[in-house]
Amino acid sequence: MEEAVIIGAGPCGLSAALELQKIGIEPLIIEKESVVHSIYLYPANLQFFSTAELLEIGNYPFSTPNEKPTRAEALTYYRNVANRSGLHIRPYHEVIAIEAQPDGTYALTVQDRFKHISTVTTKYVIVATGYFDYPNLLGIPGEQLPKVTHYFREAHPYTGTKVAVIGGSNSAIDAAMELLRAGADVTVVYRGETYSPSIKPWVRPVFESMVNKGLITMRFRSRVTSISESAIIVSTDGAEEQLDNDFVLALTGFRPDRSMLREAGVAFRGDDQEIPLFNPDTMETSSPGIYIAGVIASGRNANEVFIETGRMHGRFIASHIAGKRS
Repeated sequence: MEEAVIIGAGPCGLSAALELQKIGIEPLIIEKESVVHSIYLYPANLQFFSTAELLEIGNYPFSTPNEKPTRAEALTYYRNVANRSGLHIRPYHEVIAIEAQPDGTYALTVQDRFKHISTVTTKYVIVATGYFDYPNLLGIPGEQLPKVTHYFREAHPYTGTKVAVIGGSNSAIDAAMELLRAGADVTVVYRGETYSPSIKPWVRPVFESMVNKGLITMRFRSRVTSISESAIIVSTDGAEEQLDNDFVLALTGFRPDRSMLREAGVAFRGDDQEIPLFNPDTMETSSPGIYIAGVIASGRNANEVFIETGRMHGRFIASHIAGKRS
């Protein structure tokens, strides 16, 4: 039996593992993809908002010649931390169920990429599953077409095509500018009245200049209501218009999947934010021995918890478990 199992090998899961190591626990980390898969899914040329220091975990220094680290540097950093610290990570295995046992332990049903099933038992479960696998769907006709994606990796494949970007956050704005540089015809469809206040202050004037020059088409108070193979229908203030279109980037954000916590018996708040009941001082949920770390502790707005704050959750968890052990 494992003393502790961490579900998810993102930065917050790795941070929790390092904190548990400090109190003498070598946790098993079960990750359904690769280490820090969420960062791997970021755009290829992404540069973080945060400084390297704020992304550090386990007192391992994050060195970079840049003021803000890049995606590639972050992948290297977290991969090296995992290797240097000797963390026990089981990649490409997915925990599909958590079941409480009569003796107070938990049985985890684990499935590998070949659909083989195994069981892992443990005293403590830390759920740090992130959110990048669950995009906020539009719920409109045509969303399932191959031309539609909720992820933006790089602009090159869109050269010479008509691309609609849905959303007005930093990810949508950054994608639109990269697409323009790659030679795409870009239309941004955003339901807001004006530019989002969350746009990076050094990016907004550049983006506005491109819009004012007619290089990027910006449609406020608008939403895409239908997608076909060669066009989209855009509704603006109730008036619908058909636009020629080759690709759609629906950059509408993501949400954590908390269904496994519900099935494990964890209670949730009574509002519509889908937040598990947990003690913010310990990160323990209403089910003793089940903890949460990272974005899964946030509400519907996944941006409430970042790596900078989520990496601290492991410290609270380790401190609480240390108290139980003593």
